[in-house]
Amino acid sequence: MKIIIRLIPLILFLLLGLLLYRGLSLDPQSMPSALIGKSFPQFTLTRLENESQQVTNADFNPGIKLVNVWATWCPSCKVEHPFLVKLAKDDRFSLYGINYKDDRVDANQWLKYYQNPYQFSIFDDIGKLGLDLGVYGAPETFVIDHHGVIRKRFAGVLEPRVWQRQFLPLINTIEDEMAKGE
Repeated sequence: MKIIIRLIPLILFLLLGLLLYRGLSLDPQSMPSALIGKSFPQFTLTRLENESQQVTNADFNPGIKLVNVWATWCPSCKVEHPFLVKLAKDDRFSLYGINYKDDRVDANQWLKYYQNPYQFSIFDDIGKLGLDLGVYGAPETFVIDHHGVIRKRFAGVLEPRVWQRQFLPLINTIEDEMAKGE
């Protein structure tokens, strides 16, 4: 009986170690979103660039949309931003931003300094739209198809390798669906 009691701390330590190992091996970029295959959430918020101008889903251009969640407090957003500036030149989709839990003045200065790649940025100062999307941080990028349906959620820095492997094939698939009238 004494041996079993002495082994309890060791067993608990091993179980805790196993749980930590499992948690650390998870890839946050591959976390599934419950919204895949569902419509982009309805929202009414203001434009980052103009606090008196409200925007809704109806303000999105037709076709494919990339919606990028970003903030000035996010160091990874600064890393991915030059690539977003390049992507904004691609006419196969429209790029929109969600400025997430940020300061409006700081965010506008940031876009002025680093260039603004977005058609417009939605100012989500309290994170309501982010909550509706299941955002847990920035940056995150969503692919929305021509029907307004979320086809992909990516958590992390959007960079050329990720774009080539994960986004470009999906963009091509959606373009094919659009050409077939699906």
